[in-house]
Amino acid sequence: MVDDNELDMLRNIPTPAPGPEAKARALAAAMAAYDLEKNPAATQGTANAGRLTERARKLWRDIMQKKLIAAPALAGLVALPIAGYATFYLMEGSPFNFGAEQEIADAPSVRLKEPLAAELKKTDSGAAPTAPAKPLAASQAGKAEAEASADEAVVMNEAAPAMPAPAPLADAAAQMSRMSAPTLTTERHGVIAPSDVPMPLPENRDRVEDFKTNPVRSALEDPVSTFSIDVDTASYSFARRLLKEGVLPHADTVRVEEMINYFPYDWKGPEAITTPFNTTVSVMPTPWNEHTKLMHVGIKGYDVKPTEQPKANLVFLIDVSGSMDEPDKLPLLRSAFRLLVNKLNADDTVSIVTYAGNAGTVLEPTKASDREKILSAIDTLAPGGSTAGEAGIREAYRLAQKSFVKDGINRVMLATDGDFNVGQTDDDELKRLIEDKRKSGVFLSVFGFGRGNLNDQMMQTIAQNGNGTAAYIDTLAEAEKVLVQDASSTLFPIAKDVKIQVEFNPAAVAEYRLIGYETRALNREDFNNDRVDAGEIGSGHSVTAIYEITPKGAPQQIDNLRYGEATTSNGGVANADEYAFVKIRYKAPDGDTSRLITTPVTRANEVASFDAAGTDQRFSVAVAAFGQKLRDEDATARFGFDRIAEIASAARGADPYGYRAEFLSLVRLASSLQGNKP
Repeated sequence: MVDDNELDMLRNIPTPAPGPEAKARALAAAMAAYDLEKNPAATQGTANAGRLTERARKLWRDIMQKKLIAAPALAGLVALPIAGYATFYLMEGSPFNFGAEQEIADAPSVRLKEPLAAELKKTDSGAAPTAPAKPLAASQAGKAEAEASADEAVVMNEAAPAMPAPAPLADAAAQMSRMSAPTLTTERHGVIAPSDVPMPLPENRDRVEDFKTNPVRSALEDPVSTFSIDVDTASYSFARRLLKEGVLPHADTVRVEEMINYFPYDWKGPEAITTPFNTTVSVMPTPWNEHTKLMHVGIKGYDVKPTEQPKANLVFLIDVSGSMDEPDKLPLLRSAFRLLVNKLNADDTVSIVTYAGNAGTVLEPTKASDREKILSAIDTLAPGGSTAGEAGIREAYRLAQKSFVKDGINRVMLATDGDFNVGQTDDDELKRLIEDKRKSGVFLSVFGFGRGNLNDQMMQTIAQNGNGTAAYIDTLAEAEKVLVQDASSTLFPIAKDVKIQVEFNPAAVAEYRLIGYETRALNREDFNNDRVDAGEIGSGHSVTAIYEITPKGAPQQIDNLRYGEATTSNGGVANADEYAFVKIRYKAPDGDTSRLITTPVTRANEVASFDAAGTDQRFSVAVAAFGQKLRDEDATARFGFDRIAEIASAARGADPYGYRAEFLSLVRLASSLQGNKP
């Protein structure tokens, strides 16, 4: 603040006579301004950002704040030309000429000077706006204002439309708004107001596989359903991110089975690894259709004890292309893999391969006991370049073979945000490459990061064909779930090429519909063909499949065949007391021949009411309903989010990590985004 004594000193200082240079500058400024007034460039209004007197007041205020009273001669030299400049405009200027209407001509095209044209081109191409210049010192500001007035010319965009003449005595607020708002660019300043140039929205290049919802099928015409198991969770975490950002996910990004299998369930597991998993089947009423039932199939994998876990040989294949330079991509990726390294045993091995314009080895195979070396290599990762993913995959497999562990876990862990835009970029070519490499005993898992460039379709393709899993990591909490809490199931497979085939009894079931697994469908004959690839199950994994079935005699969506009914005269139907027969084929992780597990589904598996079903069964059904609701399927069209939340809340059960509580919040978010429509 300026005290009263300083103000008194300034008030009593005699005004010095102006020097010749100051007089010359003031005269030049006045003449230039006069010429502009008398010979305007047909402007569309003033290019100044505020009233002309505001310049003098602002400059004087800056002078006072800078306390330049110790230099009275300098203050007089600065103040006098500005005072003359402002006075001239007050006498001649248009801003205060309210009494007469002023015609403003259409703006002619004015050729942009090269520096400004370059600036406009840079701005239009989406480049970052020019950083604001540092404020001038008070003495410099006065000189700049006086000099600028001599050659300040308004530069108009050639495409700018003519502005209509303002009406007399226009509203004062409107006038102030026009004067104070950022207006047109000046030749001297060469800066475009950010609000004047619309910034292009970032291009969304996310790629997902489009698919149709499983149809209702007649048990008499098509009694057999065959599919590969799916333990991926990417769809749920991607949908969660969208919902938390206030966006309803597109139907094709919602794979209902991945929503269901995101959550851990306490299905009964096998007693020994000789039988790698156990099947639990239950039948219950459908909460969204009083005429149908749900056949719920829960599979639990054998949970390998830490002392029984084999050695792991892991290769981190990390995308460091330029698009990874975002907080939710490479920085999050580094933090995620640090968590995994701290989870490994001392005898495990880690290698790191990066790819951008080309592939490179950051870390040769290193024992996990040398954690500092591994963590240091992770911390040095930096983004830059295009995405040569195919070359990276080849190098990663080479390192995996170099440190191959017999009877151990050999896995490439690919972390990326999107496309492989250098090398083999076609999904089918990548599929063949991965299929060829998996024969060596090295599996591949994929972890997606970020948005806007995510190639979910590619992730699914190479994970399915690499005998691995696909996960989407949007937060450090999700990284902790996938790479720490679920580390055993993520890293240690107990069975591969796991297929499920269900045959429905047309004497007990009229129709059926598999909820989800559309992208994992197999042909009926593929079930017994050991050459056909399918999904893997990791240690302790739980897998859930749910069928909606229409019991015989209930209202159907498909008409019965005229000649298809079984009768006593044509032999009837065997095992008529069964709803269905569930068959599961699998191979040992290092085996080539499949084994078969079968489970008949009878009325003994049925519960009297939906509420009588187990907690995990009811919660998984709530998630299935939520996934179908997000896909806008007909089956749940009249089943509200409030009912889904009610079922999930009642079946929340033990929730040590808060996953189910978070699900309830997502249901509420989706309800709000859909306007609480039923």
